[in-house]
Order: sequence, then C-alpha cells, then structure tokens
Amino acid sequence: MHFGVISRVLGVLLMLFSLTLMPPVGVSLWFNDQSYPAFLLAFLITFFTGFLFWLPFYNLKQDLHTRDGFIITALFWFVLGLFGSLPFLFSHSPNLSFTDALFESLSGLTTTGATVITGLDDLPRAILYYRQQLQWLGGIGIIVIAVAILPMLGVGGMQLYRTEAPGPVKDSKLTPRITETAKALFVMYFNLTLLCALSYWAAGMTLFDAIGHAYATVAIGGFSTHDASIGYFDSHLIMAICMVFMVLSGINFALHFFAWRERQLKHYLSDPECRFYLKVIVFGMAVTVFYLVITNTYSPTVAFWQGSFELVSLLTTTGFGVADFSIWPAFLPFFLFYMSFMGGCAGSTGGGMKVVRVLLVLKQGMRELNRLIHPNAVISVKFGNKAVPDRIVDAVWGFFAVYVISFMFMFLLLLATGLDFLTSFSAVGASINNLGPGLGEVATHYRDIPDTAKWVLCFAMLLGRLEVFTLLVLFSPMFWKR
Repeated sequence: MHFGVISRVLGVLLMLFSLTLMPPVGVSLWFNDQSYPAFLLAFLITFFTGFLFWLPFYNLKQDLHTRDGFIITALFWFVLGLFGSLPFLFSHSPNLSFTDALFESLSGLTTTGATVITGLDDLPRAILYYRQQLQWLGGIGIIVIAVAILPMLGVGGMQLYRTEAPGPVKDSKLTPRITETAKALFVMYFNLTLLCALSYWAAGMTLFDAIGHAYATVAIGGFSTHDASIGYFDSHLIMAICMVFMVLSGINFALHFFAWRERQLKHYLSDPECRFYLKVIVFGMAVTVFYLVITNTYSPTVAFWQGSFELVSLLTTTGFGVADFSIWPAFLPFFLFYMSFMGGCAGSTGGGMKVVRVLLVLKQGMRELNRLIHPNAVISVKFGNKAVPDRIVDAVWGFFAVYVISFMFMFLLLLATGLDFLTSFSAVGASINNLGPGLGEVATHYRDIPDTAKWVLCFAMLLGRLEVFTLLVLFSPMFWKR
C-alpha cells in the first residue's frame, strides 16, 4: 500500500475539484443572488486541504498498485462528496444541516438524484447550477472509472470487456494509454452534453435551464432546476429530446466513441448488450402505455407521452419526472421501479446492476435449465457469438448475490429507523440503483426521513456507484494484510 501516492492523487483531485467551485461564483454574480461567499469559502477550504495532502508527496515517484486503485476509486466519491457539501452548508439558502448537505452532495456526484431540498424554484441560481454541475462531474468520473479503471481491477465481472467479448470494447483501454482513453471519453461526453443543451434551448428552455438539464440528462442524474422537473415545461418536444438523450447516455460510451470515430452505427447493432437494452426499453414502454390506456388512467396520447417518459427515465435510472408514477394503478409503480434494477449499459452513466450482468444472469439461468434436461451436455454461455469464460459468469453471479444481500441488509436497517415497508424498500432500491425517486414517503424528496436513514442511504449510493465490490473490498481484513 502506497499511502504517499494515494495522498498525492487525492490532493490533486481536491485541488482540481476546488476549481469547479468557481463557475457557481460567476453564476451568483451574474444573477446577483448573494450566494457567492459560500462558494468562495468552500473553494479556499477545498484547495488548501488538497494542497496539504499533495505537498509532502509531490516529488514521490511510485506506480499505483491494484490495492491503491481500489482505495482511490472508493475515496474519489466520498472525499469529493464531503467537500462538495460545503457550499450547501455555508449558503444561507437552502440552509441544510451537515447530514442533509452531505446527502445532497453525494446524491449529485453519484448521479443518484435523490434530494432533500424542496422549493427549487425559489433557490439562488448559483445553488441550482451547482447541483446540476455536481451530477455532470460525477457522470464523467463514472465513465472514466468504469471503462478505464474497473476492468483493470477485475471488478464484478467487468473484465468481460478485456477478454473474449465481441465488439469494439475488447481491451481494458480504448487507446494505448489511460490518459488518452479519459480524453477521448471526455470529448464524447462534452459533445453529447453540448448537443443536448442546444436541443433543449432550441425547444424553448431558457439557456440556464437548458445547460442545467443537459448536465443532469447526460449524467443520468435527474436533478432539476424546478420542483416539477421536466413536467414544468409542459412540452412534448422537450420530453422527446430528454428521452433520446437519456437512452443515448445509458449506452456504453465506448460504443459512442467507436461509432463517432468510424462514422458508423454498426457497433450499436452488433453489441449484444446494446441490443438487449433497446429491446427492454421498447417492451417496457409498450407494457406501461398499454396498461395506462386499458385502466383509463389517461387518454392514449397522454398515456404514450407520460408512460414512455417515466419508463425511460426510471429504466435508465435518471429519475426525471413528468407525472407522479407512484400513484399509477396496480402493478405499474413496482414494474417501473423494478426496471431500474437493470439500469444502463456498462460503461455508461446509468446506475443499476448494468444490462450486461442481467443478460449474463439470464443466460446462465437458461444454461442451468438446459443442464437439467441434458445433464452430460457441455453448454456454454455466449455473449454474442463467443463463449464467456466460467470465471466471468461466476464473478457476475457473485456480484448479483452481494448486491441482493447488501440490499436486504440496508432495507432492514431502514425499517429499524421507523420507516414503513414501502418507503424503506424503495429508498434503498432508489439509492443503490442511483435512481433517486422512490415510493411512499420518498416519492418526491427525502427531507423528512430520519438522519440515520440518510446515512444508510449515502452508503447505498456509494455502494451502487462503485459496483459494490470496489467499496466492500475495503472492509475485508485480507485487503489490509501485506
């Protein structure tokens, strides 16, 4: 373990993060909302803390080992989430406690979108902008770590992308060096955000709202500058633009990279994960719209727009809303909520267990059924046209088991805080899947639940965003042995 290297990297991260506190200062001065002192104070504390972490080891020349990678990856969100909470603490509005400020900050950086803030329309513009920016920064961090770092650590079966997986994402890096990989991914991420913002602006949003919602859409975050979320704009065109970019952001950004570089769409259609993802979206939309129509909840036109939007928003784990899906009839709220457990594709900004894992679990289940019929047959799990090694399938099953056990444990903890069954179940699910809105008391916000429950949910957000194993491995005694 090289604690000096870890300290140096965290110091650099904090100093870089401190620079992101300056754009909200400009927003505050432009709109004259008097919130800029909170951001200036947060900037000074964050920068000098990072400087103190970096200074003693700035000359240290050592390579990062695998264990160092786990620690830095886990601390990336926790440390930035901790310092990201400072503007919420120092600002006169919304005047949050430390627990609420940390919850809001972690929710933004992990792109969960669960909020403890109400009355968004009356908040200072700088705070509104900062919330959206947190999600955007968390989104690019997710992509770089998921595509360039986690496969190297072999986390949760994601090493699939450097073994026999077909398609363009065969190696742990898209280009020979991780820095080049990160740069290529950032360019794709920035361009998609810019295109989304311009589309929103052309569709009728103000420039401020367009930028803010583009940040949250491409990051699959779900924060909005209005309490009514996307429903505030009452526009089918804006809903359509939002759905398109939510779907795109839920696709592996490596596929976007290769499609853009080669000017071809074949990579999307040849990737089995992407095909399965799109099929599930179409199926889910059909079920949702059909049930809303036959139950006379909405007219066919309204059912199509609201049902399709909520399905895409929840399946991709974005969490935007145009209607209160929690009061829809019969099984629909749970159907939509269950969709978020799958989430987006690996290498995307989406949460959940990831499409590739769900697909491999289903294929493994079918293999076990076939083995019952043909006990002596040699049956392989295939991803596309190539067989997936058993060690990859075992890793995915291990991830699935730990995911479920972690969910059950945190669900019991929330019940112990006094929350009802529905609220506890959905709050844990919405947090570990990085979804945001839940059911029951957390359908709109998390402000009124106990602080103890908020701390449990903060852990759930980190657990889901860090692919479970990356965080839990730090609690293993073996990890700390030499």
